Amino acid sequence: MSQNNFPKLHNATWPGIVGKGADSEPVIPFDTLLEMTAAAEVDGVKFDGLDLGLLDPHFKLDDSDETKILAEKLQKNKLVAGSLVAPIWAGSAMGTADQRKTFVDMVRKACEFGKKLRDLGVRPYGVIRIDSAAGVEDWAKDPAGNTKIIAETFREACDVAAGYGEKLATEGEICWGAMHSWKHMVELLEMVNRPNIGFQADMSHTFLYTMGYNAPEHRILPKDADLNDREAVKAALKTVTDALRPWTIDFHVAQNDGSVFGQGSHDKTGRHCQATDPNGVLDIAHDAGYWLRDEKGELTKAFKHICWDGCMFPNDVMNNQQTWNDILAALVKVRNAHGWKA
Repeated sequence: MSQNNFPKLHNATWPGIVGKGADSEPVIPFDTLLEMTAAAEVDGVKFDGLDLGLLDPHFKLDDSDETKILAEKLQKNKLVAGSLVAPIWAGSAMGTADQRKTFVDMVRKACEFGKKLRDLGVRPYGVIRIDSAAGVEDWAKDPAGNTKIIAETFREACDVAAGYGEKLATEGEICWGAMHSWKHMVELLEMVNRPNIGFQADMSHTFLYTMGYNAPEHRILPKDADLNDREAVKAALKTVTDALRPWTIDFHVAQNDGSVFGQGSHDKTGRHCQATDPNGVLDIAHDAGYWLRDEKGELTKAFKHICWDGCMFPNDVMNNQQTWNDILAALVKVRNAHGWKA
């Protein structure tokens, strides 16, 4: 058994909300997700913490008592908080002046929430997660102009985050304008040009980058590629990770079967598969190494924790304790292969 204790292992709460709600399955309560996370165990190893989606109905950012209540719950379950998802979809980085202002205000509220958790001693690490909150189709009406607007909004958000000592991580997904391909993602980060912005790599979403969904001009794997051809898949992953690894400050372990999926109000993006899905294209433990190690195979140690992301799983899957044990087991394998002791 590996003695590695870093990176710390986190579960995520936003899969209880994303794709759920009035036009889909019911939202899974935060306390349910907390309890199942705390109960998961694999060979004596447990989750170290939770990454939190600061989304209604799990959280009310204007409630001054919210962080104190959350801190008590985390401490009771011997967990910490890590990265936080800012509810930036109330606005848009590419929208009207008012929408862009709302976007930045949501980043500010997330930073304030995160600072309170740090002050309460329950958030030792982590970033604030954002995206452009803009669709690819709207972005494509004026790619250069719209990317410039998004970069300007991100810069404003970075300046706000810097005041709280926070870094912003942009999660590249095929459904977000200016972030929907690996090349567009690098271009946007370079254009923002702030020291406290980086990339949040999700193994499922970034695999879709290799297939060119929504950006066929940037596909790496041929259209008729055999996804069971491990050498072709590995070469494609290497191209994407070499480009984005230098920017990567947050990491989601995930599985994907090479398809897209949407649920409820969420646009189609890389399908998250269960950790044990036999149709999964990725070798999770091996392929995580493309993000956790540099081009020479040395550990980057660019972040102190990793998180499992499994959005839009059916509720009967998410309410099954074995699901979370399987997820924890996958994370343990990643840490055994690419972790360190500190």
